[in-house]
Amino acid sequence: MNIVIIGGGFAGVNLALDLAKRKQFEVTLVDKNNYNFFPPLIYQVATAFLEPSSISYPFRKLFLGRGKVHFRLGELLKVVPAENKIVLSNGELEYDFLVFATGAETNFFGMENVKRNATPMKTLEDAIGMRNKLLSQMEKASIIDDPEEIKKLLTVVVAGGGPTGVEISGIFAEMRNGILRKEYPELAGKGSEIYLVDGGDALLSPMSKKSQEDTYEALRKLGVKIKLNTHVSDFVDDKVYFTEGDTIDAKTLIWAAGVTGKVFEGVPPEWYGRGRRLLVDEHNKVSGSYNVYAIGDACLQQTDKNWPNGHPQVAQVAIQQGKNLAANFGRIAEQQPLKAFAYHDKGSMAIIGRAKAVVDLPAPKLHFKGVIAWLAWLFIHLVSLINHRNRMKTLYNWMVAYFTKDQSLRMIIKPAVKEEKVEPV
Repeated sequence: MNIVIIGGGFAGVNLALDLAKRKQFEVTLVDKNNYNFFPPLIYQVATAFLEPSSISYPFRKLFLGRGKVHFRLGELLKVVPAENKIVLSNGELEYDFLVFATGAETNFFGMENVKRNATPMKTLEDAIGMRNKLLSQMEKASIIDDPEEIKKLLTVVVAGGGPTGVEISGIFAEMRNGILRKEYPELAGKGSEIYLVDGGDALLSPMSKKSQEDTYEALRKLGVKIKLNTHVSDFVDDKVYFTEGDTIDAKTLIWAAGVTGKVFEGVPPEWYGRGRRLLVDEHNKVSGSYNVYAIGDACLQQTDKNWPNGHPQVAQVAIQQGKNLAANFGRIAEQQPLKAFAYHDKGSMAIIGRAKAVVDLPAPKLHFKGVIAWLAWLFIHLVSLINHRNRMKTLYNWMVAYFTKDQSLRMIIKPAVKEEKVEPV
């Protein structure tokens, strides 16, 4: 049985690794990158508290010795359901079963200037680009005299009050209050501002009221300026515009305000639902197909009685759906009844800063904050990394950062840009 998986995030990797234990399957995982990475920690790469290799690992190394699991580097261009094949950027693949585990992409809500000028937070490339930009802007600010230009260079606007927006705002505030003052004394008092804006009336909207209030107060004490019920409408000429009429002068807008599904050529429009997510049944089979499945952020499943409007787009849903689908493929091979997916909510958490975090547990309903929540956040994220090498490197970097209140990874590393040679006429 030939299974092709598109996407190597939480959903795709867990599906592939569980299928590797079953000898009756030939599995090919396709991804446009040759590595798996851990999205919850890319903001720490962006702020130079972790290096990229701490949260990433090559697929071929991961699948080494894993039976009939193979990796194919390529980008999906087209699906041909009638012929059970896909067209990639470097060839074609046939399948008996096709699984979309393509995750989600940044949603700019049709704002072209924001898409063009803001910095998203979805990929390692985004994180490295943001790190280079922020470090370059601090270096530039340190050698110019125009106070307005310096303030623009040092001001950061973060759009989106979910975990990513909260976490990156907190780490920026701590960098400004510590590292910036220590390593860039010439910039002290030059107007560095951090704004966190969200269209809702609370930060961390899916979490408990206590977590929302604790997070708001902790960020406020760190000096983050929080603007709720505020929607970004444009970002052009170093100015962030809001639908409410306000503006903020800044050269950096970090976009963590929403995601949307990916659309592929050849996939019938009726397969898609809200948010461009593929509609699936209780077994994650795409509605209207007979051998195409979708898991994780790529799918919209409304059959779970506890989640009638679809599951949240978080890592645990993707992991659990990947494992459940692997077990169901085994049942298909053995001609056994399939098991419907039911999401087990293990809780929510967000880190705010050094020794500051919030944790909500669903059953029984418990709320933690402060050092205990922070240690829980560190432990869960550490054990969730894909292998021991990543865990050891990340733990080492976190220990250095904790005891020194600093990190030595702030290098600006950019690819060389070769000038085009002009041939003589």
